[in-house]
Amino acid sequence: MVDLKETHLAIVLLDIIGSTAFVQQVGARKAAVWLQYHDRLARSLLYKFEGREIDRSDGFLMSFQRPIDAVNFGLLYQQTIPIKTHLQARIGIHYGSIIEVTQDDTWTAVGAKRIELEGISKNIAARTMSICEAGQVLLTSDALEAVKGATNIFTPRGTRYVMIGLYRFKGVGTDQTLYAVGNDIKALQPPKGNDKAKRLGGPRRVRSRARDRKVLEWIMWILPRLALINLIYIMSIIWPWLSSHVRWLQMIIIFLNRLFYDSGY
Repeated sequence: MVDLKETHLAIVLLDIIGSTAFVQQVGARKAAVWLQYHDRLARSLLYKFEGREIDRSDGFLMSFQRPIDAVNFGLLYQQTIPIKTHLQARIGIHYGSIIEVTQDDTWTAVGAKRIELEGISKNIAARTMSICEAGQVLLTSDALEAVKGATNIFTPRGTRYVMIGLYRFKGVGTDQTLYAVGNDIKALQPPKGNDKAKRLGGPRRVRSRARDRKVLEWIMWILPRLALINLIYIMSIIWPWLSSHVRWLQMIIIFLNRLFYDSGY
């Protein structure tokens, strides 16, 4: 027997990028030790934000009652765990209706998960995660609406929500508007689509807000403008000289045209 309950949850898919190559590179035993270390760190954050682990493979399928907890988990994960583990991950978040399946003891005794999730919301979260770049946290519009731009004491300073485009997910009837969340401009850039999530449109690039720019970003912003100002200044100085020589050049061209024309060339 199983118990089925329909509810609304924030569904989070976390995927470790390049996990197969990592196992091949370091060997199964060393990889197992390192991945267990990663999982302990991730589960500590999951516990902190009152999330729930549903399944684990090359990452985690998780659920949260409060969408802001899902967002804070994703942000704190990307800010702390990759630095400690040197493993990059991508995270997709969706909020929607889901069927919560509670398995009978008979099946858990042979390895079934006590809680499983079924429904299109899980697929949407997976598609959202699949287009993430390393270090990104992406949300669907439903997840963003549930969060409503909210923050709390755990939300990193300078967190920003940015619309990154419209995507068509394979097997999903409605197109999805996706958002990136973070405080690093690199993590807010629109990702390309893939065979399961086709990009239909949206901004090509997201720019830093003036108040968020770091020193190097300010330098890169100022240099082209200084170059343009210098070019205008130089042109204003040499323009009288250039204009007089242009008139001479025009006269020479006219003379040569008449010379060749009159000579029959």
